[in-house]
Amino acid sequence: MPTPQTGERPRVIVVGGGFGGQEVVRRLKDAPVDVTLVDRRNYHLFQPLLYQVATAELAPSNIAFPLRRALRKQKNAQVALVEVTGVDLADKTVGTQRAAVGYDYLVLATGATQSYFGHDEFKQFAPGMKTLDDAIEIRRRLLIAFEEAEWEADDASRRAKLTFVVVGGGPTGVELAGAIMETASRSLPKDFRFVDTKTARVILVQSADRLLRTWPEAMGERVLRDLEKIGVEVWLNSRVTSVDASGVVIGERRMPAENVFWAAGVQGQPVAAELGVELDRAGRVVVGPDMSIAGHPEVFVIGDAAHAVDAKTGEPVPGVAQGAIQAGRFVAQIIRSDLKGVDPKERPAFGYKDKGSMATIGRGKAVVSVGRFNYGGFIGWLSWSVLHLSFLVGFQTKLFVSLSWFRNFFFADRRVRLITGDPTTRVKEPRGAMLVNKEPSDER
Repeated sequence: MPTPQTGERPRVIVVGGGFGGQEVVRRLKDAPVDVTLVDRRNYHLFQPLLYQVATAELAPSNIAFPLRRALRKQKNAQVALVEVTGVDLADKTVGTQRAAVGYDYLVLATGATQSYFGHDEFKQFAPGMKTLDDAIEIRRRLLIAFEEAEWEADDASRRAKLTFVVVGGGPTGVELAGAIMETASRSLPKDFRFVDTKTARVILVQSADRLLRTWPEAMGERVLRDLEKIGVEVWLNSRVTSVDASGVVIGERRMPAENVFWAAGVQGQPVAAELGVELDRAGRVVVGPDMSIAGHPEVFVIGDAAHAVDAKTGEPVPGVAQGAIQAGRFVAQIIRSDLKGVDPKERPAFGYKDKGSMATIGRGKAVVSVGRFNYGGFIGWLSWSVLHLSFLVGFQTKLFVSLSWFRNFFFADRRVRLITGDPTTRVKEPRGAMLVNKEPSDER
């Protein structure tokens, strides 16, 4: 047990209010420690449903929950709305824009950010989907595309506006591509007079030879068939080499497309690089069997920020919610054991229990892979719905989300079609006397 630096009780600082960070805090309830949860946002974000905010099915408030409210009954926990600027491992302090704060235990659960594989210049033209702001920006671009197409008389320009390219064939890319196609083909057709929204083209680009490459091959093939059935074009063995305001280059082929969304790859947060410890190729912190970093048994890294290995299989722990939750529970138990005087050298190794994977393809369709059981269709969608509802915080949130899904399933009604941010529409050749900005935009 370390010598407390900040008073009579050891201080535990948890950076990041995601699944892993909150699990650590909750599991330390009633422990003889003072816990501070630090985050630059004041809410917990349910990232698996970000694509539904991006496609106007859910409101941002449906998938975000205030951290203070979530922890208000936990007497030994407090929340600090502040951004971490660095960590001094030698002095055991966390730096923020306000001041440096000492810790006895530190848990970094900072998550990951979008990776553009060395091409950060793509970001302004192809937003990722890791934050609530990202999802709202994608929603803005998606909805404005149809508004512009409504008044665009130039055929080529209209086709470019209604061509949506999703980069990345993992669960996020698959779900986003399917939702965009359903929005265009089911939710919007009756709302527009001059443009047929069903003519929208959705292209899913995957660099590998199949979708969902970490899943059983049969499930990837099933998703491919389901996506193609609803009209999504899937380009396998294809790599995006350039993106700009008017299009994307896939391999050596240029595709006129004014809306490109990035769902390929993640990388560690900048704070990881400043620790001076080993990182993997994606910039995530390489941790030991007990989830701590080398030479510092009091510092743990969990969730998407960590490169951890399952002690049982030797395989990397996937960057998913269940992995972060299990790691958070594990680290909290280690801290409790330390407080009881257990030698850190006797700590157990982290073992990941895979509870399965799920992804939706569209209305009433999903794929589920749990151990040897693989299934999909409507039963898969029901399984997906029940599981995701169970992760949401608060009865009211669960009720609102259930009603939204019910309404969209039966009536194709995506009511959260709000264009926030810059509402300016730009067309090359305006139809009729519609007042629009004819000047081309360098950036969307």
